[in-house]
Amino acid sequence: MCLLAIVSGIFFYVNSLIVKEDEPELDNYPYVPNTPAPPLHDGVYVSEHGTMTFNGDGRSVILNIDEELAELTGLPSGETEATYVFLTGYLPPHGYIDTRYDVAHELGIYIDDQEFIIDVGIAAADGSTAGIGLDMVTPDRIPLLFSDESGFYDIKFIRNQ
Repeated sequence: MCLLAIVSGIFFYVNSLIVKEDEPELDNYPYVPNTPAPPLHDGVYVSEHGTMTFNGDGRSVILNIDEELAELTGLPSGETEATYVFLTGYLPPHGYIDTRYDVAHELGIYIDDQEFIIDVGIAAADGSTAGIGLDMVTPDRIPLLFSDESGFYDIKFIRNQ
């Protein structure tokens, strides 16, 4: 009987930690499977290093980037037509898998027979950490994530309103 009381007490304590009726629901959880995907990127997205112009088909993009971003990514500088897809991180043995951009870890850009994989995420202001995955890419923001010996940094492409 004593053991039953202890187990019941533990259950109610743990349950009180998990379920709190008066607290608002957080919005930083994975998307719910079988829900509609967010809208496709459409229009011009601008950063200090160039533009990405999407036509809303979820596949084609026109890049117009400067030398600095070209060097970071391996992409050609100037205006280039490409296709793109948002990807999971590398998942052995399958590799990268296409996914919704609101849960993507990487952006794949394809020009002719060349593939460029670029991390997506947001760096902390001090460069010590970076957020990747859930809700980093939004309908209005595509943050490319890089790192070097001093830490993380990002280049954000923001939709031109």
